[in-house]
Amino acid sequence: MIAGVCEQYQVSERRACRVLALRRSVYRYRPLANRDGEIVKLLLELAHARPEQGFGKLFPRLRALGHRWNHKRVYRVYCSLKLNKRRKGQKRLPTRCPAPLVVSETMNECWSADFMSDALWGDRRFRTFNVVDDFNRELLAIEVDFNLPAARVVRTLDRIAATRGYPLKLRLDNGPEFISVTLAGWAEQHGVTLEFIKPGKPMQNGFIERFNRSYREAVLDMFVFQSLEEVREQTELWFKEYNEERPHGSLGDLTPREYLLTKMPEISLNEWS
Repeated sequence: MIAGVCEQYQVSERRACRVLALRRSVYRYRPLANRDGEIVKLLLELAHARPEQGFGKLFPRLRALGHRWNHKRVYRVYCSLKLNKRRKGQKRLPTRCPAPLVVSETMNECWSADFMSDALWGDRRFRTFNVVDDFNRELLAIEVDFNLPAARVVRTLDRIAATRGYPLKLRLDNGPEFISVTLAGWAEQHGVTLEFIKPGKPMQNGFIERFNRSYREAVLDMFVFQSLEEVREQTELWFKEYNEERPHGSLGDLTPREYLLTKMPEISLNEWS
């Protein structure tokens, strides 16, 4: 009606509304479904293309496309489409007060363990479980597989202990495999103290972190792997080199095995080779 009056009498929209006693806001009102149609369309397209991303990532994408919609309006539409993701609750961990990182005085006094992650040529990711002895930085195990649950961690530790004995203490971060009931039961059974570092403080487990860097530079970043067998084969070759040929500056340029023989000459290493 307003449009007809404006066209017939050649008057502005403002004057036509005044003559007909109609507020311009009422005339210009559009149902929300129509107003938000473009937002709905774009949000659904972006969410379908990037299902792992939430509002915090999708809204900047809309801005990058040149749309200047208010973030509160977009978030309202986002929630009405039920695209909002469930927030993951933060894990409640007990207070961690680890002892200062010091060099162990004897073998098996403290082991350090950690996980690493990398990918094969086809982008399939795999993990490694690494264990070293803090006393002489000796590499005790590198377990490689696509999945390494807590039960696999326990089997690896038992395999090391079969020839070397169990440690007095095992230093770990707060990964789900390490805070599991499975590992806690294993530690209690064998009299091993589990010492957890504070969350977000990786250098409280500095010995294994330094080893991880060496392993990544020498093996994971040095080769392109097509299969897990290739990773295991190259890791096995480097395993022996690391323990018996590679000098460590922190050990006076001795290898881990040489350092162990120097400090504990009564120990025979033949059965470990």
